[in-house]
Amino acid sequence: MTVYLPIAELSVNIFIILGMGAAVGFLSGMFGVGGGFLITPLLIFYNIPPVVAVATGANQVVASSISGAITHFRRGTIDIKLGTVLLCGGLAGATVGVWIFSFLRRVGQLDLVISLMYVLLLGTVGTLMLVESISALRKASKNQVGTLRRPGQHNWVHRLPLKMRFKKSKIYLSVIPVVALGFGIGILTSVMGVGGGFIMVPAMIYLLRIPTNVVIGTSLFQIIFVSAYTVIVQASTNYSVDIVLAFVLMIAGVIGAQYGVRVGQRLRGEQLRALLALLVLAVGLRLAVELVIPPKEIYTVVSAGLGF
Repeated sequence: MTVYLPIAELSVNIFIILGMGAAVGFLSGMFGVGGGFLITPLLIFYNIPPVVAVATGANQVVASSISGAITHFRRGTIDIKLGTVLLCGGLAGATVGVWIFSFLRRVGQLDLVISLMYVLLLGTVGTLMLVESISALRKASKNQVGTLRRPGQHNWVHRLPLKMRFKKSKIYLSVIPVVALGFGIGILTSVMGVGGGFIMVPAMIYLLRIPTNVVIGTSLFQIIFVSAYTVIVQASTNYSVDIVLAFVLMIAGVIGAQYGVRVGQRLRGEQLRALLALLVLAVGLRLAVELVIPPKEIYTVVSAGLGF
């Protein structure tokens, strides 16, 4: 069964799109990520134009994040105060990111920049997470107690000024790194169509020393609003949001996220991080291969649309 996507200007198999949305929604609920780092490359692999994939993929991120965040809210694993501070930085970053997105599109470098950013970020984050998670799993197998994510530990981040107490997370932390993290994630959301959870979750755990039990829910809380804001701005500025594609992805994503949360609750933190790292590396490797292999058609002829 095929459906026509008016903005992407092509027909797609609706069952493949539903499968993508459900799978990414499942992983979103399981790992506490928006899923944009998966849905955007998947759409590109399925020949959806990158401009449409980035803007429309953010819709699916919103739906999956809402579904997962509701479950975490019921379980009391969301730090609303911390999420709000992240959100302030995220909205500012998303505004800057939309401007960067529009500029790259005007100069004709958007597709290349998106692919390169995905390869660089996914490769770096995935490798760091995999190394740490393997080390943590080895310590767990030997009944050694790891101290990397203990809330009481301090590093240079905790010596910064403008501190604020986050009771839910049980930390006393400067708002500077929190706002900066949100700002960076906001830029990535606009330029790459990602929720940013695959960077935010590790950063909150390893850099800010926030307890893992509140990281996933808080990450999803911030992703909801930044991604929704990005969708609205992209639709009004670049006209690149395909409503038909977004609707199909959102339905499947919401359903998948509910099951993902249930599975994620049954796994240890080390196992979740190892699986997420492998997933991130796999997507990054796939995109890297796409960049180096020669295309089937070197030249493409399109209408210039001069109106003669």
